[in-house]
Amino acid sequence: MSRRGIHRSRRWTFAAGCAVVVLSVTAPAALGSTPSARHGFDPHPGGVRITREQIAKEIRPEEVKALGRPRAEQLARDRIGLRAVDAGYPQPIRNRSLKEHTGSQAEANAAFSAAQSGEFKQYIKSPDYGDHVALLPTGKVLLFSFEAVEDNPNKETAPTQVIGRQNAGRAYVWTPPAPDDDTGTGTFKAVPPPTVDMDDGLNEPRPAPIFCAGHAYLPNGMVGIFGGNLGGNHGTGAHLAFVFDPWTETWHRQQDMAEGRWYPSVVTGADGRQFITSGHGDVGWGKLSKTIERFPAKNTAVSFDKSSVPDNQQLDKWQIKADYATDYPQLFSLRDGRIYGFGRDYNQQYVFDPATETSQKLPDRPDEEGRKYGSAVPLPNPTPGNGPDSALILGGDRNNPKTYRFSNGSWTQDSSRAFGRTMDDTLIFPDGRLWTVNGAFDIRDYGNGEYNPTADDKWRQTELRGTDGTWKLGPQQRLPRGYHSNAVILPDGRIMITGDELQEIANNPDIKSGMNGSIEIFKPPYLNQGGERPGLRTVPDGPIGYDTDFQVDTTNPRLARKVVLMAPITSTHSVDTSQRRIELRINARAGNTLDLQSPLSAKDAPPGYYLLYVLDDRGVPSIGKWVQLRPGA
Repeated sequence: MSRRGIHRSRRWTFAAGCAVVVLSVTAPAALGSTPSARHGFDPHPGGVRITREQIAKEIRPEEVKALGRPRAEQLARDRIGLRAVDAGYPQPIRNRSLKEHTGSQAEANAAFSAAQSGEFKQYIKSPDYGDHVALLPTGKVLLFSFEAVEDNPNKETAPTQVIGRQNAGRAYVWTPPAPDDDTGTGTFKAVPPPTVDMDDGLNEPRPAPIFCAGHAYLPNGMVGIFGGNLGGNHGTGAHLAFVFDPWTETWHRQQDMAEGRWYPSVVTGADGRQFITSGHGDVGWGKLSKTIERFPAKNTAVSFDKSSVPDNQQLDKWQIKADYATDYPQLFSLRDGRIYGFGRDYNQQYVFDPATETSQKLPDRPDEEGRKYGSAVPLPNPTPGNGPDSALILGGDRNNPKTYRFSNGSWTQDSSRAFGRTMDDTLIFPDGRLWTVNGAFDIRDYGNGEYNPTADDKWRQTELRGTDGTWKLGPQQRLPRGYHSNAVILPDGRIMITGDELQEIANNPDIKSGMNGSIEIFKPPYLNQGGERPGLRTVPDGPIGYDTDFQVDTTNPRLARKVVLMAPITSTHSVDTSQRRIELRINARAGNTLDLQSPLSAKDAPPGYYLLYVLDDRGVPSIGKWVQLRPGA
């Protein structure tokens, strides 16, 4: 929820309060207070009829304990009454909206060539909203979000303001359909977060509310997840720390962070440790946690083996702070080994040195404006073996299509996109091009007011940056997707797009089905070139060291022109700190074997799992295979 979302909540609270007054007047405060009430209904003509059974089901024990039974029953009546006078969001509107989006997508995309612009292929119903995603080194995708408190897109769906058992998280692992299956949906497996008892005073265990956390990969391929929603006060940070093991698909709780964090950012550095900062603290929105926490703690060994699962490990703090006034800064570990933190406020740009635990202020971003959530990427380095040494800031300002490149300690303006957009996602393709998908006018706003899913079609249009640096508009996605939207490159090169629960519930063909979200599959231009595709038969089974040679086998070596490593994507709120592309040097060729040189150092490519692709001279990639980079291997 944004500051705009907070203002909306206050207006809703006032409106709800008016309804509460009416309902409380038309209904007695406690059962048994009148003869009519003893028969199980309310006596006032024109009032909402509320039965004894309804109240018994609705009443909350914690309210009885805190407020007494008469007041708790009155609150139960108010909630029932509010639901009764709320007309909700009709299923036929959802059906018509999805039908319209489907038709307009087909009509608009008929003008685009799949070979030049790519094409959308599948629309898959999902049991999760996909507000947080992580491609796992098993080829599956971890999706997690929350148990919704509302299925009306005109209201807030997330339990941000809720405490108790309703403030709960959920998670699924999705196995995508096979690369050549354009009609399949894949399979979903529920992997609920561990049950926790949050520090909200209610003692109501529930699956951990890890939504609005930050996350990054551990060197052993696991996903570290830090923070979440404590509930109340417009976004209050939880102290939670978990590791998800993709090999066993299980969760492992770590020791709590020192700070509560709602909307933090996390990045893995060259040392394999997670750098965690920002996020609203455990007293609520507006009080940011400015400390820097590290996982695991400095005196704890980093886990490189998938058999070494962190459990109950400690975090520790740096001695300095990160002075961000806004949440979810963009963090990148660049090839000098330092962590660059690009804040949403133009004058909050910093670089942090894990070796010395010091920081330095960077020049102000030249737009001299604050930004909403928007995409940024570490730009690929053209020199084989070298990691990124610059970053590109793209999204976050609906009024500004300009992009800004930070390199060698200074800012320059880069090529502009067609229009400014917030809540977007930009991916680095294996062929080195950039592609933007998703976007909106603002948080929960698509140009027609807050919590109105009706959207300008431009937000559905993708953009591709060519090798010459110019951007061109491309096909439309099915749904407009803004806040909480995500995109992931799958191992076979297809793109998975998901997220934005407001649009997902506004276009759900059966809101009661339990399939709450949706996934779209996009086939980029490189998968629509026709002809033979490079084939990759084998890669090393064990870890690969830095600046060392290793071999891979191809099925058609004559097609191999480049070999690249692609870091997997884990993202939320337009923030993906893990994404990077590194070209590898081809040392020699012998039959079907390519002799390759790994990245120069962990500063170029932090330790962990990467997808290795062989590309032909058209930029068409093979299906990727996983390799692990590890110091000393």
